[in-house]
Amino acid sequence: MIVAFSISPMTPDATGSVSAAVAEAVRVVRASGLPHETNSMFTNIEGEWDEVMAVVKEAVDAVAAVSPRVGLVLKADIRPGWTGQLSAKVERVERILDEDAR
Repeated sequence: MIVAFSISPMTPDATGSVSAAVAEAVRVVRASGLPHETNSMFTNIEGEWDEVMAVVKEAVDAVAAVSPRVGLVLKADIRPGWTGQLSAKVERVERILDEDAR
């Protein structure tokens, strides 16, 4: 499965930023060893249900350590038997776009 999620503290730091807290969540994802990518809005992670959800929970806990309230947005693509889709899905779309450009 692939999960796209965004975790944010509901209380920013003194400058109004949430970057330090979000970095703690991303640190958890990177330490998990699961395939992942982070962009400006979401972190995507791929693996089996229990391992992915455990990482999401740990990332939420990391943000909760610095904020009494945490927001979580989560979207999941659950497709048993498929792996490597974090990049393969994008590659399929790019291949179609390349063919259209010819």
